[in-house]
Amino acid sequence: MSVRREKRSRKFRGTRSVGWGRIGQHRKAGSKGGTGMSGYHKHKWSWTVKYGQDIFGKNGFSRPWARRKEDSLNLDQLVEIAIAKGTWSLDLSELGYSKLLGRGRVSQPIHVKVDSASATAREKIKSAGGEIELISRS
Repeated sequence: MSVRREKRSRKFRGTRSVGWGRIGQHRKAGSKGGTGMSGYHKHKWSWTVKYGQDIFGKNGFSRPWARRKEDSLNLDQLVEIAIAKGTWSLDLSELGYSKLLGRGRVSQPIHVKVDSASATAREKIKSAGGEIELISRS
């Protein structure tokens, strides 16, 4: 290897790009181009291969029925549960429900303990002679 007699900085002083090319101009990280996610599948691909292997592609399967959280109950379902259990007094928080909704009919007086209930559910249960006891979780 030969020894460089002149310093590189002196050698390129009169040129336009001073040895750093005409586009990037030796700007380090600021000249990578793009913001956010842009360029990771194009001009930043070598960075993606080395550091960001998990950015692209899919992994696993999420079951849609597992994401859905059933925590509300309608009056028609409430009547079915009451008939199945053989009692007209139910605590819905023990069964995993937090809200009572008003779809359906109630013909028997029923006593319900629940965190919250819609106005139509309250009205229908009171008109059938039952009562709703609202529980506050703390």
